[in-house]
Amino acid sequence: MSTTRCDAVRLDLSARLDGETTELPADRLDAHVAECDGCRSWLAEAERVTRLARVRAVAVPDLTGQILAAVEQERRTLLVRRHGDRQVLRIAVAIAAAVQLALALPVLFGVGVDPHASREMASFDIAMAVGFALAAWRPDRARAFVPVAFVLAACLAATSFLDLAGGATHLAHEVGHAVALVQAGLLWALGRRTTEAAAALPGARTPASGGIG
Repeated sequence: MSTTRCDAVRLDLSARLDGETTELPADRLDAHVAECDGCRSWLAEAERVTRLARVRAVAVPDLTGQILAAVEQERRTLLVRRHGDRQVLRIAVAIAAAVQLALALPVLFGVGVDPHASREMASFDIAMAVGFALAAWRPDRARAFVPVAFVLAACLAATSFLDLAGGATHLAHEVGHAVALVQAGLLWALGRRTTEAAAALPGARTPASGGIG
């Protein structure tokens, strides 16, 4: 079959694919395609292209709102959990301050072997207890007390070890200094939780590392 005729057939085949009228009858077109390998291949490719052109893009649901809502919910859950942790730490710091105050007051007004030194130490303990209580009340100020708490705990631990090693005191007398170690750890944890909670708030400013807030 001639090339010219193949071109005419392919024009009609293209028109039929588009739903238009053809010059040649349908049976003659089909007979030609059945006999002509070139037109048969051309028709197969034309049908494939036509199907691709007619296939509509699958509608993809817009999940932006759901994703943002999930992120916001996760952020709120994290804030609630951090707030709960911070409340527990505040209570723990307040209890530690109360214990230190309860231990210091009897010494302040009592009579010991060296009342002057004992009362000076008790006054220092009371001042520290008030500072820790303030940190529990205002957790944004807890970080300011952390260096003091750790220096105090380190000094008490060192002097207690030396006094115990030299036989100058007894272990039962030094147990009270464990409160300072506990307070230092609690203050550090409270300061960290408070900073994390402040950083998680939109537009919030994180307290400076060296400030009192």
